[in-house]
Amino acid sequence: MKFVSAILFALTLTTLLPAEEHAFLQNGVTAHRGNSAVYPENTLPAFKSGIAAGADWLELDLFLTKDGKLVVTHDKTTKRVGDKNLDVAGSTYAELKTVDVATDFRQRKQLTKTECPPQRMPLLEEVLQLVKQQHKTRVSLQPKADCVKEAVALVKRLQMEPWVGFNDGNLNYMSQVKQLAPKIPVFWDRGADTDIEADIKIAKERGFEALVLHYSGITPEKVQQIKAAGLEPGAWTVNDPTLMKQLLKQGVERIYTDDPRLLLQLKNQ
Repeated sequence: MKFVSAILFALTLTTLLPAEEHAFLQNGVTAHRGNSAVYPENTLPAFKSGIAAGADWLELDLFLTKDGKLVVTHDKTTKRVGDKNLDVAGSTYAELKTVDVATDFRQRKQLTKTECPPQRMPLLEEVLQLVKQQHKTRVSLQPKADCVKEAVALVKRLQMEPWVGFNDGNLNYMSQVKQLAPKIPVFWDRGADTDIEADIKIAKERGFEALVLHYSGITPEKVQQIKAAGLEPGAWTVNDPTLMKQLLKQGVERIYTDDPRLLLQLKNQ
């Protein structure tokens, strides 16, 4: 009976564990704008596929619309990805929903609309609700405009702090994250020629968790400096398998890629 009671206690304890205790993956694979090698970037199918592929983090881009909606898109306008050219910040979400943001992907891949159906720009809340349905993959938010306060407020309202991180090169935006939600991890994006010693000092002072450098500026020495400071060294954005292997050999712990399945295959070899 004592054995049975112990099992029941353990099962009860497991069901009461907070989200922080769930078994999030830790494989160093960030699906850049979702699995954007296979699906149109920053769309729900791309994020669903990134989760299915087994990436430990998704990454997405944020803007604020004219009517105050947080939307997931990379550019200031819809010209590059869509069939209409609308200014994101100057448009309402109702207007932005009329844009087929799968247009560019469909044309580049020479697909039909049956093979690649039209997609609308998702709300951040839709992506967060998708991510919250599971406990393996988290999502990193990249604010492309001044919307950190609104994004953090939404994350808190949905009680999704354990699922969420932030990344960008804008020091002001990333500092805001830590001021508003100190426990949310920050991946600070840096350029190839950045001053790594200064960056490490700032990252430690601000409480950031990682430095993510453009791949062309990474050296084994920089990787070791970042690790020695207790930070995670990362690289953005890498799709070439030879370069992926090179960065992994140099000790890079996180790689942003449009092709998370390829990177996972290489890491598993």
